[in-house]
Amino acid sequence: MTHPYLFHAGEATVLAKEGQFTDAMPEILIGATDGPVGQAFANMMAQSKGHTAMFAIRACNQLVRPATIMVPKVTLKDVANIDLFGGVVQSATADAVVDCLIEGIIPREYANTLCIISLVWIDPRCAKDQDLDKKDMYRTNYEATKLAIRRALNNEPSVDELIANRHRIKHDMDDWS
Repeated sequence: MTHPYLFHAGEATVLAKEGQFTDAMPEILIGATDGPVGQAFANMMAQSKGHTAMFAIRACNQLVRPATIMVPKVTLKDVANIDLFGGVVQSATADAVVDCLIEGIIPREYANTLCIISLVWIDPRCAKDQDLDKKDMYRTNYEATKLAIRRALNNEPSVDELIANRHRIKHDMDDWS
């Protein structure tokens, strides 16, 4: 029998407040531990320089369920960015996963048979910003992670929505068309 949550992908963008570089843009894979997402999850345990993977934990000894691994989309070159990744972003990601369980977005009965891979964005300017608002960084990553998980498990956007919007919506960075 095929697992009902074999392979789901989702993404979301939540923008920072004015003057911050704390936009969050997680890309999520969620699926069965014994399927392709589980295999990718296990393979991500191998570290690569500048892209250290970390489990999402709420606190020491509090690994979230479904087990979630976070991988930065950009190379983390200094301790300040690594601290943001393993602090504010890790906390926001972990809280979002647990709240998805609490709210039923992730079915509780699958908490131990699913796993999540979350590719996270940290703007390299954040660590050097003397006015960095860590509460805003938490907010954007929390909201975006919850939304990406919900979209993944609901297969959003739908094929019909994508087709309907094909000529109405452009990429946010589109300056070539």
